[in-house]
Amino acid sequence: MTTDENGKPYGYAGKIARINLTDKSVGIIPTADYLPDYVGGRCMANKIFYDEARPGVGAFDPDNIMVYMTGPTCATGIPCGGRSLFTSISPNSLPEQYCWSGLGGFFSVELKWAGYDGLVLEGAADTPTYLYIEDDRIEFLPADWLWGTFVHESQLMLEEVHGHDVRSMVIGPAGENLVRNASITSSNDSAAAKAGFGAVWGSKMLKAITCKGSGSFRPASIEKTLALRKSMGQPDYRLKPLYRLDAYDIPAAANNHLEVPEGFGLGFVACSFGCNQHCNQLFTDVNDGFGLGRRQNRIEKCVGRYAFAYYDDATWMPAMSYWTEQNFFPSCKMMATDFPEPDVTDPDIGELFGMRPGDTLGHWKPNWHKGNTMMDLCNQYGLDKWDTIVWIFPWLAMGSKEGVFDDMDFGMEIDCDNEEFVKHILDMIVYRKGELGDLLAEGMARAIRTLGKEKFGDTIYHGRYSNISQQNLPLRISNESAWGHSFHWQGRGFQGANDITQWLPITIELMTSTRDAQTVTHHKDFLEWRHAVKDDVWSNPLVPPSIVRNENGAELKDTVMACEFQTPDLINTSLEAQMLEAATGDEWTKEMTDALAERSKLLFRAILMRHSGRCREQEVDAVFPSIEMPDAEGKTVTFEQFNELVDGYYRERGWDRETGWPTRDTWTRHGLGYIADDMAALGKLPA
Repeated sequence: MTTDENGKPYGYAGKIARINLTDKSVGIIPTADYLPDYVGGRCMANKIFYDEARPGVGAFDPDNIMVYMTGPTCATGIPCGGRSLFTSISPNSLPEQYCWSGLGGFFSVELKWAGYDGLVLEGAADTPTYLYIEDDRIEFLPADWLWGTFVHESQLMLEEVHGHDVRSMVIGPAGENLVRNASITSSNDSAAAKAGFGAVWGSKMLKAITCKGSGSFRPASIEKTLALRKSMGQPDYRLKPLYRLDAYDIPAAANNHLEVPEGFGLGFVACSFGCNQHCNQLFTDVNDGFGLGRRQNRIEKCVGRYAFAYYDDATWMPAMSYWTEQNFFPSCKMMATDFPEPDVTDPDIGELFGMRPGDTLGHWKPNWHKGNTMMDLCNQYGLDKWDTIVWIFPWLAMGSKEGVFDDMDFGMEIDCDNEEFVKHILDMIVYRKGELGDLLAEGMARAIRTLGKEKFGDTIYHGRYSNISQQNLPLRISNESAWGHSFHWQGRGFQGANDITQWLPITIELMTSTRDAQTVTHHKDFLEWRHAVKDDVWSNPLVPPSIVRNENGAELKDTVMACEFQTPDLINTSLEAQMLEAATGDEWTKEMTDALAERSKLLFRAILMRHSGRCREQEVDAVFPSIEMPDAEGKTVTFEQFNELVDGYYRERGWDRETGWPTRDTWTRHGLGYIADDMAALGKLPA
């Protein structure tokens, strides 16, 4: 390891704080204990959890540990090197399982300036508590005065006490009330939401962590960092992040005439330290949803469009997922629509940039004010927007049209076009009001099973109209995919326009996860790959390596802690190695980063096998039902075809096809022979 003049490894603050909320003690773990094999981010968090967590621990048990980790690029100025993540047992997954959740923002950088690479949270406080970190000082402070406050109010109140230069992560009322899809939110509304970790904080009576650091940080190589700033993500410094209506909303004619009030534009706050892109075109200047008269910047991506207008002709452009050498743009440019004009000499330009229509679903009409309220309430309560907007309200819209709620009293007439109904439902869930509020606070998957899945989950919605086949296609009223989460790029329901070359690999990526994997795994490849596999995705030998590469890319970006939209780069395949070299000063190659990603994935696998009994049968049974319904073309696959792809995937991974368990050779080849011994003792090592 390359060290600075103080003997500290470049890229690292050098220590991890172990914080026990039960006895209010603090210990220090040297980061070097995990180097060089585990690097940082998700890989290091997986290693810590594997070594320390008790098998069988529940999400709300006091001895459920939560690991928060930065990465070696954090605070270095390397583009988008400010992300961080949590890992723990997730209350939102079904069943409860080990999970992860990433977030941007500036807390990670502040923590590193204070001298820490991460935090290990254990135990539970007796009374509402928050942590104040200032360099070597970590204090346990009473949070009674914060308990019950909304996310933005909590942030502002902490700034009033500790100064406006602090950075905080907080939970809202949803986390306090153990709503299973509650989020943890950083100081610019970047949130760790997917796993429901806000509820884990609530179970530990932890309201916030506030940090102020006085240290400084620099990468091992300023020269290599500057080179990355000029090249990574193809930055164009001539572009100015000015507000363009079509950069945020699709044209009004195609968006059912959604009217954006005059005077609303873009904020200019990036979501991650060191970013060299224009993703702040995704930050929108809006009024708050509570009618408090404030204006604020709020990040909006695809889910925001659906809050404002669940538009009928949802489309997918292959250029979002596939590239040629001539037309290759990072996802951040696609999202912010600031990519250069496509190369018209490319013979595939028509296919790349042609829009593929999806379904007409008719869930609700465009409404800026209602959508804005929906989004802001999620932020302020500390709720996962995805579960709320993509699953809860479509379920209410579809179920009411099919009559499944006729004998139920929601306290108001079900009307997803009505802003007051949106407020009513979210208030009912967050504060667990009544039997239904308490039930929905347990998460959609659990609520549907309690009510009766056959009726409240599997009833067919007859209002789905395909704009490809021009037919009515069946769709279940619940947009559930697997592990207690909802569809994401799976060709059905929300974002249902993508084809089988996307949704079938994505289903395998979901299969080995514990949550919606597509926030970091967005399946990407070259257009020629799509052409080669589109007629037999389940049996083509080119598909399993592509799945593994995308999964490993997700592990790697969450280990280096790079932006989900800039990495991995299919053209510059050694990008993560360059980032690590610039940050740490150590030599890195693509082969080394590939091995690092495999090690992280295997650690995740080991935790799932030991804690949750993960195996092939469990995985296939969890994910296959989600693709039994046809996509917009009317396509699906048989159980036999799906299992043929599973065979190929396990073979590519070096996992036993019958059980889904890695072999001893696979464990050992990646420096994890000790895990092979552990699995042998558990009877989980295939012959």
